Amino acid sequence: MDYEDRITIDTPEGVALELTLAGLGSRAIAGGIDILLKLALGVAELVLLVALFGDTGWLAIVPVAGLSFLVYNVAFEVLGGGRTPGKRMSGLRVVRCSGRPVDFRASMIRNVVRLVDGVTFTYLPTMVSIVATRRNQRLGDLAADTVVIRERRGTDRVQTAPAPAPVAMSSAGTALTSHVAPGPAWPGSGARVATGAGAGAVWTRSVSRRSRITTVSAARSPRRWLRRVATIETIVGR
Repeated sequence: MDYEDRITIDTPEGVALELTLAGLGSRAIAGGIDILLKLALGVAELVLLVALFGDTGWLAIVPVAGLSFLVYNVAFEVLGGGRTPGKRMSGLRVVRCSGRPVDFRASMIRNVVRLVDGVTFTYLPTMVSIVATRRNQRLGDLAADTVVIRERRGTDRVQTAPAPAPVAMSSAGTALTSHVAPGPAWPGSGARVATGAGAGAVWTRSVSRRSRITTVSAARSPRRWLRRVATIETIVGR
């Protein structure tokens, strides 16, 4: 039984792309890693401000830390393909709802909203929104039209029509293919597929309006055999 949430995106190329959505647990792990890194960055900024401005540096730590946290998220998402260090370690990625990579505008919107629903309200609205929405989106995702997906190699599937098997032509003008199931060929091609015995080779005899290939037995008289070969070459060469 599959408990993962998935969405199917129809790309402009006409391909249906199925993506696995990130849940609350995986996003919380990624967010926790990023918070630890941001705290380390904030401590370094505080030490630097105090060393430069003394006790006045404590007053500047809040706006400086808030700005650096915003730059942290936006820079990594835009330049890192939608992945902050926490998302990269957790195998997550931020993309647009259309499946395209996240751009600067979308990343800025979702992370400005994070300063309100995340930092200000201790991420409580974020958790409620992820659980309540159909695409596991927090308020910033809803505002920026983005989703967070899981990166699993071999899990996301692209639904396309199977490609036709390659066909090799023999010197006699007969199409020769291998590993093709017996039956009619592509519609409208005027070809049928027959399976040979022994090695299991598959021959495709092409029948068109202007040419017809007739099997000639070598056991017959040489003169009659030469006349039939000449007739076949004349018909095929038209």
